[in-house]
Amino acid sequence: MSGAKPRLGAPFSRMNKKLLQEFKQNLEEKKETLEKELESFAKKDPKLKDDWDSHFPKYNGGSGGQILEDAADQVEEYSTLLSIEHNLELRLKNINLALEKIKMKKYGICEKCGKKILIERLKVCPEAKFCVNCEKK
Repeated sequence: MSGAKPRLGAPFSRMNKKLLQEFKQNLEEKKETLEKELESFAKKDPKLKDDWDSHFPKYNGGSGGQILEDAADQVEEYSTLLSIEHNLELRLKNINLALEKIKMKKYGICEKCGKKILIERLKVCPEAKFCVNCEKK
């Protein structure tokens, strides 16, 4: 990230508007990337916020050993996609939460201790919910 360089170890309170805008842009880009990745194998659930549903493989019927092997392979792939979907949903949820915090002017505050998260940490992980000390606990 470019722009004004706050002193090393500076908390969020020293963050200027330009730096905050860079964080917001970075988060929005990550959000778009995650949504595209999810769209490649899942559909957004209109009933639940931040929830996606992996496409379950369609069994075409038939009989014989090869058909059963193919069906088993599809179910195995579906299981793999479910865990990937879950991971991506969690990342997307954290990004959406960080974007909401920016709107509410509460971005960069640790959810455990209430202290300000260092800018250096936010540069590495802009969706961080905890300061370094609380993350270690």
